[in-house]
Amino acid sequence: MAGLVLGSPLLAALLGDADLEPLLDEAAELSAMVRFEAALAAAAAEHGVIPAAAGEAIEAALAAFAPDGAALVEAAARDGVVVPELVSQLRAGVGAPHARHLHVGATSQDVIDTALVLRLGPMLVHIDRRLEAIGKAFAALDTRFGTCSLTGVTRMQPAVKILVGDRLRSWAAPLERHRRRLEALQPELLVVQFGGPAGTLAALGPAAEAVRRSLAARLGLADAPQWHSQRDRIAALGSVLAGIAGSLGKFGQDVALMAQAGDEIALSGGGGSSAMPHKRNPVAAEMLVALARFAAVQVSGLHQALVHEQERSGAAWTLEWLLLPPLLLATGAATRIAGELAGDVTRLGSP
Repeated sequence: MAGLVLGSPLLAALLGDADLEPLLDEAAELSAMVRFEAALAAAAAEHGVIPAAAGEAIEAALAAFAPDGAALVEAAARDGVVVPELVSQLRAGVGAPHARHLHVGATSQDVIDTALVLRLGPMLVHIDRRLEAIGKAFAALDTRFGTCSLTGVTRMQPAVKILVGDRLRSWAAPLERHRRRLEALQPELLVVQFGGPAGTLAALGPAAEAVRRSLAARLGLADAPQWHSQRDRIAALGSVLAGIAGSLGKFGQDVALMAQAGDEIALSGGGGSSAMPHKRNPVAAEMLVALARFAAVQVSGLHQALVHEQERSGAAWTLEWLLLPPLLLATGAATRIAGELAGDVTRLGSP
């Protein structure tokens, strides 16, 4: 799913993100799902919902679990989600008499959503670190070229003289704001999902909230009531990601236009042409523009996925699966490419 376009072998080096892709592949997702089930068994045993021996047996069996991938693929096509077959395989691994205590009180969406959140945390850390590095690269360019002169351009027409530092600040300032937005988003985003079949945790009785709190703590997530049909967290994440890609696209667009002018910027490297050997195309800058526009399209779909019917929507949830991984990869690729492009600048403006 994550690599429908950006993971193409021909495009991976150009538009991919080798650091984020492993967190979005099937192995990482299944590993996070198994973590959920093991933590749930431990939390349920802690609060007396299942026997302590069952919790220990489930944790031990899941630590050695090896999935039957072919069966999971076949079942996902049939059931619409992979969890029923995964739970069946996990129970077979646990065996009698404890297998029936696995997945207690949970539903497929609890497993899938929490597995997503478990992988989002490290992805956002990675994106934030890259944004920080890009900001430092812009600061280094400011030190070298900030007092040099540029022609300011408004509405695609020459305006008045500005300093290189003025344009650099227009690139750097949004990235700091995006970093603050990412930080502010995480306490509400990186939360456990645990609501059971209809979101009420009714099967766990009076221990329900205590089990949920323990489950969250064991997974290193914050506790929160179920959010099965409340997808504002995901839409908010999508908006921040698209904002990051968009701001980096503005950087790329400016670099491409400066390269077109010819005397305002010098870049090391550049892309060749099959027909015009003299050309050095600003490929990295162009890719930032393309990724910004791609990200904007995906985030509009995530807002469509806010519309869930009643307590759960299969259609809206599936739309989210189609859109969020490519958006994460596009934003990751934009941060990678922007860092490389900033490092390729060898001259800005004129003395």
